Amino acid sequence: MPNPTAAMLVIGDEILSGRTRDSNMNHLAKVLTAAGIDLKEARVVSDDQTAIVAAVQALSAAYDHVFTSGGIGPTHDDITADAIGAAFGVSVGVRDDARALLQAHYDRSGTTLNEARLRMARIPEGAALIDNPVSTAPGFTLGNVNVMAGVPAVFEAMVASVVSKLAHGAPLLSETWSIMRGEGDVAEPLSRIARDHPDLSIGSYPFQKDGIYGTNIVIRGMEAARVSDAMAQLRALFPA
Repeated sequence: MPNPTAAMLVIGDEILSGRTRDSNMNHLAKVLTAAGIDLKEARVVSDDQTAIVAAVQALSAAYDHVFTSGGIGPTHDDITADAIGAAFGVSVGVRDDARALLQAHYDRSGTTLNEARLRMARIPEGAALIDNPVSTAPGFTLGNVNVMAGVPAVFEAMVASVVSKLAHGAPLLSETWSIMRGEGDVAEPLSRIARDHPDLSIGSYPFQKDGIYGTNIVIRGMEAARVSDAMAQLRALFPA
């Protein structure tokens, strides 16, 4: 049986402007790989409702799971909840259980739950809350779309909560071999290995060290014996 598939949607002008460097995609990819869930696509869109709706609908239809990050905070440009509601054709409003979580959190800290903070309790109808052990404000799951915060510590905690409840597949195994030769020198023999192992993913990644060109070869697959066999062929051709 093939592994479940997933896509990620990163939301935020700050990512596209270069002001903020995204680390959430890398974290999600590692977690999903370990869980045997294949991350097939990642997109980045601006804080624009039309763009978010279109991306959510496309990704939700194409993959088993969708993970979003960003746009569920207390400010005017945090529009992800409304966009998800529009994508699924459901209303969005302050939910009593989400409000209660926030009220308790701000009472403990001696802070007022004002109108801005209450925006974080706005949840699309029919969604299930995602726990946020870091800062309390919940994410939510609607259909196959998991909507999470952009702050890395919060995103990572939410991912752990969501992925633990999903059906897992076969983890992807990976081995790497570094060759101090340029890609042009390794391309032909690497193609032969790839033809002999169509069930594996074999990638080449060039680098330069002390003025010398090299290539990292990464072999990925779900069967350890097949990965090891391909790696043995590669090492025989290009010994250390």
